[in-house]
Order: sequence, then C-alpha cells, then structure tokens
Amino acid sequence: MSGHSSAGTLRAGVARSEITTDAADAQIHDPLHATALVLDDGQTQAVIIAMDVVAIGGIGEVSDDFLPRLRGRFETELGLPGSHVLVNASHTHPPGRTLCDDSEQVERTFDAVRRAMLDMVPVTAGSGIGHEDRFAINRTLRLRNGKSWTIRHANPCPPDADVSELAPIDPDIGVLRFDRLDGSPLAVIFNYACHPLLGVPGGRITANYPGLAARLIEEQLGGGAMALFLQGCGGDVCEVSYKDVHRPRDARPAGVLLGLSTLRALSEIETSDATLSVVNQPLALPRRADSDERIAALREEQAALLATLRHTSLNFKRFLPLYLQYALDPDHPADYAYRYLHGEATGNAELDSLDAENRANLDKYLANIRAMEVLARTQDEICTFQRHQAINRDSGDDKVQTEVLGIRIGDCVLVSSPAELLVEVGLNVKRASPYEHTFVSAYSNGYIHYGAPAADYDRGGYEVVECFLAPEWQALYEATANAVIRRL
Repeated sequence: MSGHSSAGTLRAGVARSEITTDAADAQIHDPLHATALVLDDGQTQAVIIAMDVVAIGGIGEVSDDFLPRLRGRFETELGLPGSHVLVNASHTHPPGRTLCDDSEQVERTFDAVRRAMLDMVPVTAGSGIGHEDRFAINRTLRLRNGKSWTIRHANPCPPDADVSELAPIDPDIGVLRFDRLDGSPLAVIFNYACHPLLGVPGGRITANYPGLAARLIEEQLGGGAMALFLQGCGGDVCEVSYKDVHRPRDARPAGVLLGLSTLRALSEIETSDATLSVVNQPLALPRRADSDERIAALREEQAALLATLRHTSLNFKRFLPLYLQYALDPDHPADYAYRYLHGEATGNAELDSLDAENRANLDKYLANIRAMEVLARTQDEICTFQRHQAINRDSGDDKVQTEVLGIRIGDCVLVSSPAELLVEVGLNVKRASPYEHTFVSAYSNGYIHYGAPAADYDRGGYEVVECFLAPEWQALYEATANAVIRRL
C-alpha cells in the first residue's frame, strides 16, 4: 500500500469491481460496477465511489448497513477516515434482482478501494462544465390551476389544455479530470442530474445510460482511464421519451449523447497541481407531520370526483365508435350532409336533436374518464402518504439523522446529499457557492427519499408526496451545504 504523498502533491488511484449478480440465469446487457477513486494530497485523504445501483440503502438491493460496514473496514484495514468517503448511487432502475449478495457488495467495493490505493500516482486535476439537454425533461408539469402533476407510468398525464409549463432541468455536466504527470488521463468524474429509467429492450440488466456513457468515455480516452458517474439533483427529471408507446425504451442513445457531451467538455479542461480538503457535517432534518391533513384533503377530492360519476348513459362499447363518428365529421356526424340540408329545408330537426343528445353523452363519458385519471393518481398519493407516515412513525424519531459531505479538489467542490434532490434545490446550492465549479452529488451516503422544495408542498406532485421530510428541511440543508462549502 502506498504511503501518503508529499505535501502539495496530489496522488490518485482508481479501480473497479463488478457487482452484478452471480445468478447463472441473469440476462446481462452490460455489467454493474463499483468504481473507486482514492485521493491523497499528503494532508488529506478522500474516497469517491460511484455505484451502478438505485440507492445506498433505503430502497433497492443495497442494505442499510452497507455504508457503515464499508466505512468501518476502510478505517480499520486501510487507515482511511470513514467520514471522508462519498458513495454515490447512479439511481439506475433495475428490472429485478441485479446485484451480488450483501456481503459480496461490501467485499467487492472494499477491494476496489484497496486496489486503487495500491496503484496511486501523482496527478494534476482540473474541472469544467458540459451541456446536455436533448433527452432530459423535468417530469413536473405545472398546471394552469397552480398545481403540479408528475409524468409517471403509475398515472396518466393530465389533459394537454391543463398544462401551463415545465419545471426546469439542470443541463450542466460537471466534469473533473485527473491526469498522470505525462498528461495521460487517469480518471474522470462526470456529474449530471437525470433519472435513469429507460433500461434496454428485453429487460436485461444494465447500468443504464450513465454506465453506458462511462464506458464510451473510457473507450475514447484509452490508457486504462476510468470514468465515474455521480448522480446530480435529478429527483424531478425523467427522459423525454419515457412514456413513448411507439418504440421500446432504450437507454443506449442517451448514453451516447451524455458520453459525447462529457468528452467535449473534457477536451477543454486544463489540469494543474491541486490540493484537497474535506468537511463532513452531521445534519438532522425534521420529518413531516402533515400526512393526516394531506390524506384528508385527498379523500375530500376523491369523494367530490366520485359524486360526479352518476348519470352515465354510454359504456365503452358504445362510446368509442360514437366518439370516432363525431370526430370524423363534427358538422354532419349522424349522416350525410344532404340529410342535414333536407332537414333544414323541411323544418325537420331530428338529426340536430340526436346530435345534441349524443354530444352530451360523449361529453359526460369523457368527463368520467378524466375523473378516473385523477382518481387513479389520488389513490396512489393516499397510499404513498400512508406508507411514508408509517416510516416516520416507526422510526421513533421526529428527525432524520444524516450528513453533508463536502470535498474540494483544486478549485472545484463536490457537496453531497442522501436525498433525491429536486433540480431547484441543486441550482440553489450552486448559485450560493463561491466556487465557479460546484457539483452536487445527491443519492450519496444513504437514502432518505425525495427532497422537494418547500414551495412545492401545496402544489402536489409525486415527489412532494414521496417526501417524508417537513418543508423546513430545504432551508436547513441549503444552509448546511453552503456552510460546508465555505469551510473547505
């Protein structure tokens, strides 16, 4: 194992372990990895680990004790400070069981860090910003009534006429480059706010487009360089093609776009000598206590919608052909135009009366469909509130104990959160930072579900319902992140 570097000389080592399931029948498109970067400037050490998993504990296949077990082994066996370790989940959404078992996850991730420490070399470092906005969209639809509706497969989208605007995305790709002293690249960190939901056709195991982008970057750089993807504040982001029903969902084109945009930014980065500093600040965030009130409001909405479903003449068998008939020729839906002209000439208004009755029945059936769509979302939200209410109640604590980890590498700063931070929160942290290149690594060092802005709580939307934090969490987190950054 290499010793500490001399003061002022940054050393780095990088290594990777595969963490894909060992099941012989697993259908694998591309394997999943834990990729480790170890940094040491002679005064400070830091470890950054990028994992192709949905979360670090909480949900998915990584257990809640993974992080403490891993940090404990780093401290006792490698002499690394556990509080200086950042473990990020790419938040790829797997089709089923994808990872090796719990003990192997710890062992293989530990081994990647151990091997990285054995192969550390002097490096220079630099940072820059790329841009990618072609496949990502904020899935929060702002409605004309002031509410929000989330694009999800669990519920239909609202009527187009109700949609006012899209919430923003963060198109920046934060890029950190580490070069050997001969100028060849050793490692690349790229940080981007997305929500890897696409997968690959056939439902095979994949690291999704962040992993595919990392492999593309490595192929182009060559020389054994490794790329680490760090998920950003993508809690309210999805792919623009997410609900496409005309072609299979496929992460590969997005992987190419993200990889090439990262490479473009990487080519413009100049590296230089860099120092390292790390700050880890514990943070207690308040759990929300308004679930009963929110559930009651949803049940009132549900009851009002149910009351509108009376007096419906048509069923689907009658509705569909009648709807097409009236859409095909709105002016003469019941028969040929000459029948209407004849009725007008003879004073016979039978077709007009029939049309009025049919249109009223069609309008009623369409209103029922829209009510059903809202009811489906409302029921899902009630169940989600109840589930998170139980999580908060069973915790026995009115606060969530977590941390904010900051790592400064040269003139670039990484700051963490265990939450699925929404775009607005990440942009706030970046704007408040005195560093030009500030990257937010959400989904890191634990998992506490969504981190929605306080202003969104009354607007609704999936991320607000899934958030089990009180709205005061945002100000506390942003203030702590800002304080950590200024201490680096």
